[in-house]
Amino acid sequence: MTTQIQVDSAARFPSLPEQPLPPRRSILRLARVVGWAGSLLLALMLVFAFFPDSVAPYDATERVGLPLQRPSRENILGTNDLGQDLFSELIAGTRASLFTGLIVSIIAVSVGTVAGLISGYLGGWMDSVLMRLTDLILVLPFLPLVILISVYLGPSQRNIILVLAIFFWAGPARLIRARVLSTRSDTYIEAARALGANPLEIMAGHLWSSVRPLALVQIVLVASSSILAESSLSFLGLGDPSGKSWGTMLYFARASGAFLSDAWKWWVLPTGLMITLAVLSLGLISYSLEQRMVRSA
Repeated sequence: MTTQIQVDSAARFPSLPEQPLPPRRSILRLARVVGWAGSLLLALMLVFAFFPDSVAPYDATERVGLPLQRPSRENILGTNDLGQDLFSELIAGTRASLFTGLIVSIIAVSVGTVAGLISGYLGGWMDSVLMRLTDLILVLPFLPLVILISVYLGPSQRNIILVLAIFFWAGPARLIRARVLSTRSDTYIEAARALGANPLEIMAGHLWSSVRPLALVQIVLVASSSILAESSLSFLGLGDPSGKSWGTMLYFARASGAFLSDAWKWWVLPTGLMITLAVLSLGLISYSLEQRMVRSA
């Protein structure tokens, strides 16, 4: 009877065939294609950032038409509330947004890498102090404190870079410390210690080579988060009002009522699309780097 029930159950509910996992070679090929796509997109934006005058048809600060004109042959994206060409302003804003993300990521990951190396290798009271400080920064509410500090320091691009770097170093420090803890007892580290190498030589010469790929991935990820954070703070009016960035474009669009009229189609939408493409390009590059790091591990 039991055998008959099992046969009937197997006939009624046949087992699904196991889906084969994608081969590793295809994943690496996909990661390579994704990385090239992100790199080409980022390279295009870097051309906009370094050579805005060669791409933009007008000076971004020059009044070239009537306020809030619709897109035309002379003005591809129309004009803003001051009569400035929006396409030229969009190209000019690429430099501030990309450079802010790059500078914040370099500062934050450099500080996080040093903190992670010291904490993971030396341990003891230095590990306790650095990790408690890291935990404190990680659990603090990010956006309210960033807004509060930015308001206290005043609206400027330099203050935004400083505030974001203060909050973005903790995540890389945690990851670098975990990697150091897993490699500090390896044979080549023990051999260097036995040969008389001091902690600074071991951290700078041996441990750094093992955490360098992870730090490179973190630079890309932090740059992506920094672009979003800078755009958000500038949108709230905490950026440099005299400068050109994607966040300040959205701020002035909101202040002039572009969200409530048809102007959002040629003012807000292209700006948001540029922010999305910048973050997407960095995300594609980080995915490719992560896959290559997993392959070499």
